[in-house]
Amino acid sequence: MKLSELSGKEIVDIKKAERLGVLGQTDLEIDEVTGQITALLIPSGKWFGFRKNGNEVRVPWSQIQKIGTDMIIIDIPDGNSIKEI
Repeated sequence: MKLSELSGKEIVDIKKAERLGVLGQTDLEIDEVTGQITALLIPSGKWFGFRKNGNEVRVPWSQIQKIGTDMIIIDIPDGNSIKEI
C-alpha cells in the first residue's frame, strides 16, 4: 500500500469509538534501517487547524487492526493507553 492511499483516512479507536484524527494531519514514525512504519503520531489539541499545544499521541503500528477504504481501526489493549508525547 502506498502512503498516498493512506492519506485522508480517519483513525478510530475501536474500544472507545473515538475519532483520533485523519491521516493527512498525522506524521509517521519510520524505522530508518528497515523503512517500515513503526507508529502514527497524531497531533492533539487542534483548533481550526492550528495546534493549541505541541502534544502528539503515538499509536504503535502493532495496535492497528484494520485499514479500510475510509478509516484505520486501532485497538489498544486493556491496561495500556496510547502515549502522549
